[in-house]
Amino acid sequence: MPFYEALKLAFASILAHKLRSFLTLLGVIFGVATVIVVVSLIEGFNSYVDEKIANIGTNAFAVQRFSIEDFSSVEALNAARRRNKEITINDLQALKNSGGFIKDVAGRSDSSADVKFGDTTLQNVQVKATTPNIEEIEKVEVRDGRYFSEAEEEARRFVCFIGPEAAEKLFPTGNPLGQIIKINGRSFQIIGVGEELGSAFGQSRDMYVSMPLSTFLSIYGIRRSIAISVTSTSPQTYDDAIDEARTIMRVRRKLAPSDKDSFGIVTPSAINELRDKIFGTIQVVAIGVTSISLVVGGIVIMNIMLVSVTERTKEIGIRKSIGAKQGDILKQFLAESTTLALLGGAIGVLIAYLIAKFVAVAFSIPTALPLVWVCIALFVSSSVGLISGVYPAWKAARLDPIEALRAD
Repeated sequence: MPFYEALKLAFASILAHKLRSFLTLLGVIFGVATVIVVVSLIEGFNSYVDEKIANIGTNAFAVQRFSIEDFSSVEALNAARRRNKEITINDLQALKNSGGFIKDVAGRSDSSADVKFGDTTLQNVQVKATTPNIEEIEKVEVRDGRYFSEAEEEARRFVCFIGPEAAEKLFPTGNPLGQIIKINGRSFQIIGVGEELGSAFGQSRDMYVSMPLSTFLSIYGIRRSIAISVTSTSPQTYDDAIDEARTIMRVRRKLAPSDKDSFGIVTPSAINELRDKIFGTIQVVAIGVTSISLVVGGIVIMNIMLVSVTERTKEIGIRKSIGAKQGDILKQFLAESTTLALLGGAIGVLIAYLIAKFVAVAFSIPTALPLVWVCIALFVSSSVGLISGVYPAWKAARLDPIEALRAD
């Protein structure tokens, strides 16, 4: 029997019992849909993290008060709070003056404030305070105007760079450049507007105001903790720059060789390791749940195929009496069980895709569906159908044609 003929018979049998076929596939559909939804969310989050890592800058790492390991438990975080001192502007200057393998050093801090222009007030707007070179290190994109200059940083000028959403709400019809806004009651002149970044996890990334770090610290206190972005002179000296920064910070804090770091150094590889650790566990759990659903779905498919063999005993007898071989009967029923499961997998992928799109639109959660996972889902579902159909197909192929013709 040609392969296309087996497929033709399989589709004819499935379409002849539409409701039964659909109910048979529920286990496969739910199993495939579950894993594809989880994969879509994980891949979307991975893409978001990769984007944020890319924005850290080339050959860049961060020096901040806490390390990633400090957030591993409540006890570790409490211990770090007691041990770790604030990162100050003096630490930034020490790293900047080090030379060696360190190329550039930038500082940043943040807070929130009410922003007002005329009769319009935006509450709890994110305030970003940075040094001017953060524009190059973190690849800040400017839509209108410009970013801060070194002269404005040194003079502690009251100028600001605002997000496009803040600009739209404060100046729905006018040009924000050159306008004076109030940030917690203090007057700032707008010198630039950033490019649109969109939202992530339901939070807008375009509602912010930025000001020079020196201006920010003069308002909120010079000893306020900051984070420091550091770049190396080249990719080859990246690890050396990290060691140099660690040595400078340990010397400044008078730590003994046996003492643990009282600060954190965060690298893109550390962020990736944390991400893989968290989502690796989630993927294992999702695959475990999916495996149970697929096993149940496979059992249901086998049961329905056995029922189908019983219902079509006379048909099998007629086919064998006119020359059909055991291999033909085997191929027919295996094609039917495999096609049935493959359709279930395709429906599951479609449902998962629609759910992921709805989540992305309704909750601004990033999602992504790699083609390789679609292929894996379809391959696994069809394999389940193939395995589940082996025994029913073998039973049908072994029927005696004379006994089969006598069946009612």
